[in-house]
This record gives sequence, structure tokens and C-alpha cells, in this order.
Amino acid sequence: MNEPLTIALWVVFPYLCLLLFVGGHVWRYRYDNFGWTSRSSQLHESKLLRWASPLFHFGILVVIAGHVIGLGIPNTWTGALGISADVYHTVAVTSGWIAGTATVVGLAMLIYRRRTTGAVFYETTPMDKFMYVVLGTVIALGMWSLMATTFDWNNHYDYREGVSIWFRGLFFLDLRPELMTLAPLNMQLHALAGFAIFALWPFTRLVHVFSAPVWYIFRPYVVYRSRKDQLGSRATKRGWDRVGTRR
Repeated sequence: MNEPLTIALWVVFPYLCLLLFVGGHVWRYRYDNFGWTSRSSQLHESKLLRWASPLFHFGILVVIAGHVIGLGIPNTWTGALGISADVYHTVAVTSGWIAGTATVVGLAMLIYRRRTTGAVFYETTPMDKFMYVVLGTVIALGMWSLMATTFDWNNHYDYREGVSIWFRGLFFLDLRPELMTLAPLNMQLHALAGFAIFALWPFTRLVHVFSAPVWYIFRPYVVYRSRKDQLGSRATKRGWDRVGTRR
């Protein structure tokens, strides 16, 4: 791979995607505040959603947590905690299969529900369809990488010695694009698709991830006081007292 293409793929493209991710959210919040929603379709169909949504969301949360640990935490740190490479590999692969399977099944059910339920399909926008395609591609490439790691299709390649160092370098301005040229094809494609979903994120329903009502936990109690001597919140007029209340 020639140097200009290496720089374009592993330096320019990631930074461009991150710029769109941050700038797109700022723009969306300022100019499309009322569109900042997941466009819930629970009223149209809830039986499939009751199973599909928890499977997908809990699965994807564990997947994200695994990526944060695998890409963000150096192997020297886990080694210092007494976690050997074999133990880390076993835990990562086992949890990856469980979370990955839940994510795939949940996403498949969500897509099936959206395609077969008329009212839900009618509310599906072109951007929703494109988002599902990109998201499905990212997950499929992730499962390919998981299979390659499990069955050692990558010939003992350790992504924590290559992909992880490249990824962390993007945030610390320690650019090491040459490391990605040595990574297996499945991991290269997964990394590119992953950054593509970041670029797409602000312009889809995925923005609802940042709308979790965390503030609700810290909100003060709402105090309700009863008004036993009158029907509503307004004082009753003379001549309209409730029966048995006149003194």
C-alpha cells in the first residue's frame, strides 16, 4: 500500500469521520432539536419489539464496552493487574460471542419487524434504511473478526499490538498509520466501517443514544399535596359548595 493511500485511509478518513460526528451533533442539536428522537414505533407493534430491543441494546452495549477495553486499555495495564494474555483472550472471545450473537439476533428481529409490520415500514425513512445497512455491515465485519480471532485465521495476529496502538494514537496525536497496513483485511474493513458509522451517526435516529434521561436520577422529588375541601385546583365559588361541606 503506497504512502498517500495509507495516510488517507488511516489518518485523514478517521479524523474526517470524528469531525462529522462532533460537528454533526452540534448542528443537529441546534437546528433539529425536535427531530432528536429515536422515532419510537412501539405503539404500532410491541410483541417482537419486547424481545428484539433488549437483545440488541444490551448486546451492543457489551460490544462497545469490549471495544473500549480492547482498544483503549494497553495490554501492559491489564498485565500489571495480573491478567495474563490467555485469560484476557478467553474472556474477550467468550463475552464477544455472547454479546455478538445477541446483537445479531436482535438486529435481525428489528429489521424483520420493520419490514413486515406495515405501519412501522411506512415510517421508515431512506436514512433509516441506509443506517441499517451500514450498521449491519459493521456488525457483520465484527463477527468476521471475532471468528478469525477465535479460530486463529489471522496467524496469531494480536490486535492489541497493532490496531489498538493505532487507534489510541489518533487521540494522542501519535499517528502510526503503518500499523494498520500490517493488520488482517477483516480488521481493516471493520475499522473503516466503524468510523463510517461515526460519520453517519448524527444524521440518523442513533442520536437518541445521547438522550438517555440520566438527569432524572438526580432530579428532586415531586411533591403532591391533596386538596380535600375542593374538587379542583381553583377555589370554589359561593353557592357551589360540595354537599356536606357547608358549616
